[in-house]
Amino acid sequence: MAKRRIGRTLLVAIFFIIVIFVVPPDFFSVAASTEPEYPAIAYTQELKPDSAIGGLPSFESFPPDSDMNGIEEISSEEEGLGGVQEPEEYSRIPLLMYTTYVVQKDDVPGGIANKYGLWVSTVMSVNTSGIPNARSMPIGAVLRIPNQDGVLYTVKQGDTLASIAERQGSTVESILVVNELFSDTVSIKPGMELFIPGIKMDQFALLERSGDLFQWPITSRRITSGYGLRYDPFGSGSRYLHTGLDIGAPYETPVHPAMAGRVSYVGYNNIYGNHVIITHHSEYKTLYAHLIRKAPVKVGDSVDVKSIIGNVGSTGNSTGPHLHLTVYKNGKTIDPRGILP
Repeated sequence: MAKRRIGRTLLVAIFFIIVIFVVPPDFFSVAASTEPEYPAIAYTQELKPDSAIGGLPSFESFPPDSDMNGIEEISSEEEGLGGVQEPEEYSRIPLLMYTTYVVQKDDVPGGIANKYGLWVSTVMSVNTSGIPNARSMPIGAVLRIPNQDGVLYTVKQGDTLASIAERQGSTVESILVVNELFSDTVSIKPGMELFIPGIKMDQFALLERSGDLFQWPITSRRITSGYGLRYDPFGSGSRYLHTGLDIGAPYETPVHPAMAGRVSYVGYNNIYGNHVIITHHSEYKTLYAHLIRKAPVKVGDSVDVKSIIGNVGSTGNSTGPHLHLTVYKNGKTIDPRGILP
C-alpha cells in the first residue's frame, strides 16, 4: 500500500514538472472567435436639417461584411431620406362638394369656419345671401359649406378661363377639375359661378363682407328714419323710397367720410340742402346731406375717415338737425346698415 501511494505521488509530481517546464503557455487556451479585429465604429450626431428621421446618427465606418454596410450612402440626401415625395393622388384637387349648416344663435362666420376647418373667407365667399354681412347673420339661414378652401367667382362679360385663372392666382387645370368642366374650350357665360380653389378673398372684399369697411360718419348712432319705403314726413300721405339713413344729432356735430376716398361733388339743392358726395374704391359712393353750411372741401380733394367734410344741420327738405347718409354701389342705392359696423 505504501509503495502504491509513493508511486502515485511521484507520477503527479512528474506531471506538474512537465507542464511547468516543457508545455508552451498557450497550449491549453481556446480561441473564442475567429472574427478579425475591426476598427471601432465612430458615431456622429450631425443631422441634416430636413431629415425625415430626426435623431438617427450617421455611421462613419463599418466592417466590410456587416449588415450596416452602406448606411452612410442610404442616409445621404441624394437617396431621399431628406424627404419623400408625396404620392400624386394625395395632391390631386378634389371635386367640389357641399354640405349645409343652419345658423344658430350666437354663431359667427369665424366659428363656423373653424368647425369645418376652412378659412373665414371661404365661408363668406360661397354664402353671399346667407351672410350678407358678418355682423348680421340671420338665425335659421342655411349656409353652403364646401369641402375645400377657395372663393366663388361670378363670370363677367369678356372673361375666359385663362384670364380668370391669371387674375385670381390659380390655374386653368384646377378650375376645370374642381368645377367638373371637361375641356378648357368649354363655354363660360356671364353670370356663371365658378369655384376657384385654394385662394382667399382679397382684403377689401373681406372687410366689406365683414362689416368693417365703413365707419359711422358721426358719433351719434340714433337712426330717426331707415332705408326703405316710408310715408312723407311732411304729411302728404304718399309713400316713397327713402334712399338712405337719417341719423339724428345736434347742430354742428362734425361729419366725417364713412370711408377714405375723393370728393366728387359739393353743392346745394332743395332736397338735400348742402351736401357732399365722395367716390370710393370698388364702385362705392357716399352722399352726406343737410349740412349746416357749404362743405369745407372741394371737388378733387382726397379725404380719409378723420377728415371733416361738414357739420350736421337742417338745410334742404328737413324736419330737424340730422345727417342723411346715402350709399351707392355700382350706381344704385343700398341699405347703409348692411355695411356699417
